[in-house]
Amino acid sequence: ESGLGKSTLINSLFLTDLYSPEYPGPSHRIKKTVQVKLCLNNPKPEAAVSDHSCFIEEMPSWQPVIDHIDSKFEDYLNAESRVNRRQMPDSRIHCCLYFIAPSGHGLKPLDIEFMKRLHEKVNIIPLIAKADTLTPEECQQFKKQDRLPLAVVGSNTIIEVNGKRVRGRQYPWGVAEVENGEHCDFTILRNMLIRKLAAVTYNGVDNNKNKGQLTKSDTVDGMSPLAQMEEERREHVAKMKKMEIEMEQVFEMKVKEKIQKLKDSEAELQRRHEQMKKNLEAQHKELEEKRRQFEEEKANWDVQQRILEQQKLDASR
Repeated sequence: ESGLGKSTLINSLFLTDLYSPEYPGPSHRIKKTVQVKLCLNNPKPEAAVSDHSCFIEEMPSWQPVIDHIDSKFEDYLNAESRVNRRQMPDSRIHCCLYFIAPSGHGLKPLDIEFMKRLHEKVNIIPLIAKADTLTPEECQQFKKQDRLPLAVVGSNTIIEVNGKRVRGRQYPWGVAEVENGEHCDFTILRNMLIRKLAAVTYNGVDNNKNKGQLTKSDTVDGMSPLAQMEEERREHVAKMKKMEIEMEQVFEMKVKEKIQKLKDSEAELQRRHEQMKKNLEAQHKELEEKRRQFEEEKANWDVQQRILEQQKLDASR
């Protein structure tokens, strides 16, 4: 139901404000479901909050909530079942805070039916909303066994009581403190949710849900999870084989290109070697010819010199 203080309690649990000018509160919106993601001071815990109003004109509408919970579990299970797992945020619904209207003297038939339908899907914590509107006697009348349902009060307003600053609500008759165990069960709820419930959920509800999914004969597409995993494995093997063949083809092509380049380089070097050899032979022949001509000229010059010397001797006589 609307107006039970759901958003106010979440604000009190996480010491934050779910709404802002960009995203106003329920009184300024038509949409009935709110999803908010909260990161706590500790880097490990992370909380995603969904606010559902499930009763319209006294007619139950729990099926959308059940479908929403099932879809989150199935998405996470499918992601974990894949051969190639990718990192994904854990969007599973681990706990349902079921707010009970403080008016009346117990659970309505709709409340009982809703929790019966939902208790195998998720942890349920029944809460008496706006417990500060009840007298202690009325609150105890609600709690038949084991302090359940929990009586909660939500507020982030800071009030000074006896020189101590506390969160609570101010009334003409006094102050209802949020974190005072004598006034409400807020601290019990906070410890259950943040400190204890996560481990219980992973070991209990999540395992049961996963077993139920794995033991189903068929999934939505008509294939069992094991068959789906086998199909994904075959697809993965085929994909890897195809990649291996493609890589071998690319490698062979690269090797052929490299061999061809080496052959082309060798042919070019051989051509240049032959050309240089021919040039050297031509230069050698040219030098030999010049040497022969030089020797002939030298021999002629020597002959002429001897003739001149002989003529000089003959003339001197």
